[in-house]
Amino acid sequence: MTIYDQADRNTRLTWIYITGFLVFIIGVGYVFAGAMGNSSILYIAVIFSVLMSFVSYWWSDKIVLAMSGAKEITHEDGREIYHIVENLCITAGLPVPKIYIIQDESPNAFATGRDPEHGVICLTTGIIGKLEKNELEGVIAHELSHIGNRDILLSTVVVVMVGFVALLADWFRSWTFWGGGRRRNNDSEGGQLQLILFIVAIIFSILAPIAAVLMQLAISRKREFLADADGALLTRYPKGLARALEKISADPRPLKEANRATAHLFIANPFRGKNVSKLFMTHPPIEERVKALRGMDIK
Repeated sequence: MTIYDQADRNTRLTWIYITGFLVFIIGVGYVFAGAMGNSSILYIAVIFSVLMSFVSYWWSDKIVLAMSGAKEITHEDGREIYHIVENLCITAGLPVPKIYIIQDESPNAFATGRDPEHGVICLTTGIIGKLEKNELEGVIAHELSHIGNRDILLSTVVVVMVGFVALLADWFRSWTFWGGGRRRNNDSEGGQLQLILFIVAIIFSILAPIAAVLMQLAISRKREFLADADGALLTRYPKGLARALEKISADPRPLKEANRATAHLFIANPFRGKNVSKLFMTHPPIEERVKALRGMDIK
């Protein structure tokens, strides 16, 4: 499989996940609205999710950078880094993003920004000091691919959808706790369908948020494979990124400023020494990513 085939395959799979996620949310909303007998709650939740999406779209980058303790650097502060970024941007046909640095010895990096014109690449001091130039180029190309593919916008949409499902589930459990189900059943005539929807809604209120998070993580993992493929295409040297990932994974130091809300943005899991089920991982296993990169045939 060539790098182009890999990129096309990951793109198709990502859109399959997104489509499935949207169908899943519509199904959950339908069941909850039917069980509660009040479609207006669904409309309110949709409006609220749109507002959340608006805020995330315009200010998510600033929020993430503040949470990570990142500081912007100028061309004079990091000439070598700037030259690498500028050269890769020329090759990729992208605007040069702002560059931020996190003072942390743990090697890692992430990209943010709502579109290529507002892109940001953030590197730790650890990754700058630990990697060779062609390895650092691979990492930066990976992050530029996230910007070029508008992964941050996609990630924001998915986060809003996950929050939407959790919000519906919380509302339904609160409604049930205060006796909404009993009131509805008493008022219904021949309410067998209402009872079935009520039972299904209870099950959904417990399982739907978990399923939504799992789908979010699956999409995040697919985006990492796609960014690896696009980054390798940009540098024409997939082994550079493969070696960078190996060095990052071998470093035992966790990122001090990392948290669960931003962990999925980094090129590799910022938490170290924690065994997590593959199902709940924010990133694909490094071994799988390295294997894919080393098996790519760039012609």
